[in-house]
Amino acid sequence: MIAFDVDVLRREFPALDLEEGGEPVALFDGPGGTQVPRRVIDAMSRYYRTSNANEGGAFGTSRRSDAAVLEARAAMADFLGARSVQEIKFGQSMSSLTRHASRSIAASLRPGDEIVVTTLDHEANISPWRLVAEDRGLTVRTVDIRPEDGTLDLDSFDAALSGRTKLVAFGWASNALGTINPVAELVRRAHVAGALTYVDAVHWAPHGPIDVDALGTDFLVCSTYKFFGPHLGVLFGRAELLDRLPAYKVRPAHDRWETGTPNFEGIVGAAAAIEYIASVGERFGAPFVSLAGRVTGRRLILRTGMLAIRSYEMTLFERLLAGLQAIPGVRVWGVADRARLASERTPTASITIRGVAPRAAAEALGRKGIATWDGDFYAQSLVERLGLADSGGLLRLGIVHYNTAAEVDRLLGALAEIAGSAKPAAVANVGASSG
Repeated sequence: MIAFDVDVLRREFPALDLEEGGEPVALFDGPGGTQVPRRVIDAMSRYYRTSNANEGGAFGTSRRSDAAVLEARAAMADFLGARSVQEIKFGQSMSSLTRHASRSIAASLRPGDEIVVTTLDHEANISPWRLVAEDRGLTVRTVDIRPEDGTLDLDSFDAALSGRTKLVAFGWASNALGTINPVAELVRRAHVAGALTYVDAVHWAPHGPIDVDALGTDFLVCSTYKFFGPHLGVLFGRAELLDRLPAYKVRPAHDRWETGTPNFEGIVGAAAAIEYIASVGERFGAPFVSLAGRVTGRRLILRTGMLAIRSYEMTLFERLLAGLQAIPGVRVWGVADRARLASERTPTASITIRGVAPRAAAEALGRKGIATWDGDFYAQSLVERLGLADSGGLLRLGIVHYNTAAEVDRLLGALAEIAGSAKPAAVANVGASSG
């Protein structure tokens, strides 16, 4: 077995050298955005030095820019398991891409047609569908959750499907609770009902492999800043759908789905982030080859890299979960059964502390150089459903593969101190939100 050497990988992330108050930072804010390896910074800087031009020009900088962007599409297609670079579209963010795609998809529907969303999702995969439904006279049905463990209610999912269902939008994993949905089964059920599927993989992408071809989904979106790249959104769509659906664009735009001049430097940075993940696979992915499926080349090392990352992260998460459950006054929300963690949980824990508002806890941790998020993280419907909206939501602790066991122990020690000093009746303080 090749040991996962987190110290070697941490040296690639300049931000991990930061200190606050004389202490090294411990960054558990990954679900809101990860740090980037040096190669991402270098790639974007190099683009500005050597290739900074618009596309399609008859000169060197433009040709180099076009070549770099094409390679980035190929890298992203390998990362997501797409059949063609034509199925990869870049945009400002997952939210903006979904808003754009929702308008085009809804334009192909008729009044009375139905869209299904879920309570578990980030608002970026709920609000756009509700807005276009209002515009076009569509009906939106909402799948409920099981509050006791923060999972989707599959009976509610089936009940939401009908002969009028045209699109089902759901997440691969919850950015608030870390719940992993049975995505392949949800895609299958939606397709049996005759509906398209739109999968939000933003929270899953840093934690495990994606294969859109095997999954069979029609659309999938993610954000590169959640998996070690710059702020950029990515849309996968099946080629025949992208070609067929109406697109809202200015007439001479180079692409039916990428509006305006793209963020070329960000696209190049995204390719460098994928190159980094491939390097993880090259160094630590060998034990996971048998789990990667029938792929070769870069797709193989990317998948083994993500499988190595997941294995390491979940070892840390079990350490975190055990420690949280041992602290009096701390409640862990979502799936906590260790037998279910491998298939139903990302390494993200959201908690509440009796007598301490989430914002107050986040501030106390921040003073110790420990970064966490508090609030609803734009999973507004979920936090409302759990009855936590009026008390400040949740405190979210997100592990990514550059975290260490020592950082987890430091976090647990700080949380135990916060919980131990809680007053019986603390005033709720509504926290900030993050994606």
